[in-house]
Amino acid sequence: MTTIDTNHSAALGQGGIVARFTSMLEAWRDTRVTRRELNRLSDRELDDIGLTRGDIERIARGL
Repeated sequence: MTTIDTNHSAALGQGGIVARFTSMLEAWRDTRVTRRELNRLSDRELDDIGLTRGDIERIARGL
């Protein structure tokens, strides 16, 4: 039983596969939401904030 508990806690602990997957999922979601919201803006609105349609992917990915 100790071996199972140790492996189980390692998988759920900091740096575990579940934590990494959750982090990747959150990053993907944030990128998707940012891309969607920027694409909803008109070209004029994008220009007002100093962006073009070509900037959206770079901004969404945080580059």
